[in-house]
Amino acid sequence: MDIQTWTFILVGITFTLYIGIAIWARAGSTSEFYVAGGGVHPVANGMATAADWMSAASFISMAGIISFVGYDGAVYLMGWTGGYVLLALCLAPYLRKFGKFTVPDFIGERYYSKTARMVAVFCAIFVSFTYVAGQMRGVGVVFSRFLEVDINLGIIIGMCIVFFYAVLGGMKGITYTQVAQFCVLIFAFLVPAVFTSIMMTGNVFPQVGMGSTITGSEVYLLDKLDGLTTELGFTPYTDGSKSMVDVFFICAALMVGTAGLPHVIIRFFTVPRVKDARISAGWALLFISFLYTTAPAVAAFARVNMIETINGPDSLGVAAADAPSWYKNWESTGLVGWEDKNGDGKMFYSGDDRNEMDINRDIIVLASPELASLPNWVVALLAAGGLAAALSTAAGLLLVISTSISHDLLKKGIKPNMTDKQELLAARVAAAVAIVGAGYLGINPPGFVAQVVAFAFGLAAASFFPAIILGIFYKKMNKEGAIAGMVSGVVFTTAYIVYFKFINPTASTPDNWWFGISPEGIGTLGMCVNFIVSIAVNKVTAEVPQDVQDMVESIRYPKGAGEAHDH
Repeated sequence: MDIQTWTFILVGITFTLYIGIAIWARAGSTSEFYVAGGGVHPVANGMATAADWMSAASFISMAGIISFVGYDGAVYLMGWTGGYVLLALCLAPYLRKFGKFTVPDFIGERYYSKTARMVAVFCAIFVSFTYVAGQMRGVGVVFSRFLEVDINLGIIIGMCIVFFYAVLGGMKGITYTQVAQFCVLIFAFLVPAVFTSIMMTGNVFPQVGMGSTITGSEVYLLDKLDGLTTELGFTPYTDGSKSMVDVFFICAALMVGTAGLPHVIIRFFTVPRVKDARISAGWALLFISFLYTTAPAVAAFARVNMIETINGPDSLGVAAADAPSWYKNWESTGLVGWEDKNGDGKMFYSGDDRNEMDINRDIIVLASPELASLPNWVVALLAAGGLAAALSTAAGLLLVISTSISHDLLKKGIKPNMTDKQELLAARVAAAVAIVGAGYLGINPPGFVAQVVAFAFGLAAASFFPAIILGIFYKKMNKEGAIAGMVSGVVFTTAYIVYFKFINPTASTPDNWWFGISPEGIGTLGMCVNFIVSIAVNKVTAEVPQDVQDMVESIRYPKGAGEAHDH
């Protein structure tokens, strides 16, 4: 069977599974819609958290970045993984002890202020919409290639699927759907990686294969890759070109951004006990490591295969008529292209003026089975995995937007007399509206997938993280300090990103960046601004009420069930 037929079969089976789970696990109350009733098993929650966290950026785009920029791409691996450890140790158990539905709920109660809650609602919606744009774009990329439809139509199909199980099932439906999506995405990522590793190096484990010699040769894979890239005018694959300052700031922004992402934090409200929050965090880290340790190997294998199939064994290029099949398959999507600059009729890929190829880095993972000439069913399996990764995170983000509007903006703000039934209806309507907005951002994205996601992490780092950390560990932090800090952090970070990415992108060079910090890393500086403003304002304003200080003391000792509730 051809790739498209296999894709229809595998994607059809997985979508049917997701919808079936959503119907089985549909939410009947606000508690089930917001936190799945607080009764999810730690292992299941670990799988759901892993699926929620491993987005289209992790599945589709991260290996693509590493493949194109080499060593510098490792900052995404370090930042995202380190951030999850930070979240598990410093935030998850304490927020679970607090026992609320949402992050704005925590901010509002901890800082005894409706204004603080509204600022947090704005930040949650802003961060989530920025992040979800990347997910919907990832869905469109997969559909456009493997179902051979327009990329915008692919986004609309993805919107319809997410609409069904997010609006119907809420967190309960999303949680059990994400367990299935984790199994699909991790199997889909590992199978082609293992096959390619065996073919290229003879090693079953891709992580080992990346550091091994090529089959039938004494040349190490990474040495060959360094030789190919330098010969073609690229920087050496295993050397970094970013300044250490920028690497540090990007890594820190991704770390604290991970710890401040509302759709990941909310997952720890779904387990029965505080102890289970820690256990599920550990399981999630294990499950995440399966993909994160494999991604660099996938990137290296794909890079070698891509260069060799385009430039040919003699590195002189291949005739357009003999273009590799993967290029022909992807050409129709508009994500790869060729311009015959020297008129010789041959395609050539390089890092200098000789380059004739335009290759979008988001295709690398999805094209990797074709690059390695793997069977069609493996190619289709990867498509199903990419969709699972994008849809699982999109659903979690849309739920954050939905709950922020229905619970924090309406129930806790504008309309406090809402019944449970009215709040549930409002949550579903908000989710539907959010899906339409997410689809629009997917069709008109502000950058490639991982870049958009990096901005979301920076905004989360600059807004939520300081307010949550100070809220847990500094009982004397008052509402005035927290509000001023969140506003200043998110305004500063947004202004920096908007200026260098949209208003004056030509000026986005290390020479023009503040202290050499790129827009992807500015969230760390935004976080510092947040901390400084919070503490400065706190020193010159009223003290925190004693009952709030006592509440913070109780949070810091995470004992007891702390069931999610609304009071």
